[in-house]
Amino acid sequence: MSAMIEVSGLDKTFGGVHAIEGLSFTVDEGQVYSVIGPNGAGKTTLFNLITGFYTPTRGDIRLNGEDVVGLDPNRLAQRGMCRTFQQMQVCMNMTALENVMLGRHLKLRGNLLSSVLRLPSLRQQERDCRDRARALMEFVGCGDYVDADAASLSYGVLKRLEIARALAAEPRILLLDEPAAGLNGTETAQLDELIRKVAEQGVTVMLVEHDMKLVMGISDRLLVINYGRKLAEGTPDEVRNNPDVIAAYLGN
Repeated sequence: MSAMIEVSGLDKTFGGVHAIEGLSFTVDEGQVYSVIGPNGAGKTTLFNLITGFYTPTRGDIRLNGEDVVGLDPNRLAQRGMCRTFQQMQVCMNMTALENVMLGRHLKLRGNLLSSVLRLPSLRQQERDCRDRARALMEFVGCGDYVDADAASLSYGVLKRLEIARALAAEPRILLLDEPAAGLNGTETAQLDELIRKVAEQGVTVMLVEHDMKLVMGISDRLLVINYGRKLAEGTPDEVRNNPDVIAAYLGN
């Protein structure tokens, strides 16, 4: 099993405050790998560093063995890394299908001339893009909402729609930032099933999440951070029974 993400000696400071300090870990290809910790532990900062929204103060981040520090999110997406956010990034003035099609833009080939002339090759790409977006909406359980306006959809459907849009870019690794936040029990169960399906397709999944039942049920490994530092790492059973974790987080 090869490493998808390798983080070594990662630091990030803001005005002299260490948000992330000395973090090192590896996410292997095909894993579901969860990052947990108390509020303010640095989980989203870590995601922002890995996905190119922040630049580390020091340390290394490798994607499939390639040094990716300094690459912006678009260039990382071209290399197979996509993410979702705590705050949804859905375009409410578009249909659900159009939102998913947006995620496909990295896979389209065209130029200004073909767009202006509406060449057959471009029209075929658009048809293929639409078909793929429909299939992804079915995959995530949103097939009944293909033609619906995004603004009319429930919060739970929108969360799954965001995952469909990320999958449209054909990522090798998908990072999910608190995907279960705001979901009810039924919606969380649907999310659990969806993450399993994504992993079964061969996509590595890394997530930040507060729902302990969800992460303990679906994760191959977990990283626990506190005050930006690694507190523990291991299988769900190892983390669940770690006294430091119980004291700092699970026991709260």
